[in-house]
Amino acid sequence: MHTRKDFICNSVGLIAGSLVISSFSRIPILQYSHTGLAPSYPPPGIQLFTFFDVIDKDVDGTLKRIAEIGYVEIESAFSKKGGYYGLKPKEFAALLKGLGLKWRSHHVLGAPFKLPPGMKMPLDADGKPLVIPPMRNLRDNMQVLIDEAAEGGVEYLVCANTPINTLDEIKSSIEVLNRTDEACKKAGLRFAYHNHDAEFHTVEGKIPYQMILSETTMKMELDLAWATKGGKDPVELFKQYPGRFPLWHVKDLDNTYQTILPVGSGAIDFKRIFAESETAGMNYYFVEHDMPKDPWDSIQKSYAVLKDLAPVKK
Repeated sequence: MHTRKDFICNSVGLIAGSLVISSFSRIPILQYSHTGLAPSYPPPGIQLFTFFDVIDKDVDGTLKRIAEIGYVEIESAFSKKGGYYGLKPKEFAALLKGLGLKWRSHHVLGAPFKLPPGMKMPLDADGKPLVIPPMRNLRDNMQVLIDEAAEGGVEYLVCANTPINTLDEIKSSIEVLNRTDEACKKAGLRFAYHNHDAEFHTVEGKIPYQMILSETTMKMELDLAWATKGGKDPVELFKQYPGRFPLWHVKDLDNTYQTILPVGSGAIDFKRIFAESETAGMNYYFVEHDMPKDPWDSIQKSYAVLKDLAPVKK
């Protein structure tokens, strides 16, 4: 199974075993419906990494089709064209706005792109070694990334991953995260950290995710599936750190937690998790399917389930 963990983590070599303007006092979008019985939610969003092998061939067409399915909120990520799918921040923002889409969040690396010793670049959809442009990162290019996000009017800047293989790496990463959080506040952005499952595994007697939560005040983008795979119950995290999780990644997993599936097709109890949206402080959620065989089939199936699971506020 090829996942973003494989691409960002195994290939990039940042973490082993796994691969951005509103008020800071913003109240979560979650509200109760006119019946007083069931909550209503923000519109469904998409993490564009789902289309990593597709979008750069037809950026406009891909985004138009996403909008036609019914998705509204957009979280951008890495592009083979560089920049924002070959565009400047304001250009990409204008494209999204013209399609009725809202650019809420953007993913960046926490440290430089680096292949681990002995590992070759993964193959692209054509079977050729993947070629990507230079990728900036928070450790070395923090202010540039923040300035670009602010230029595009993005609400959240999100660290997609950061080195956590050793205790020293974790401590160094936390320093970068705290500096970025302060710089984002000055720029009018909100900053969050996105997890994989490795953050929940012990490193030199410490749990990286617990250290990040305890030693930072930034918000978190909880990937519900990777947290579950890492042995952590998302609902318990929400209760332990209420209001800390304004962003979610929503994907499903099979019973072995090895294969990614469309939402509602696997083992994760999303009804139970979405019921705690207010506790989490959720503002937006983004459907993500890492390296799917057919991204369109996947996001359509997820959308069909989410229409009932997370009814949009009228």
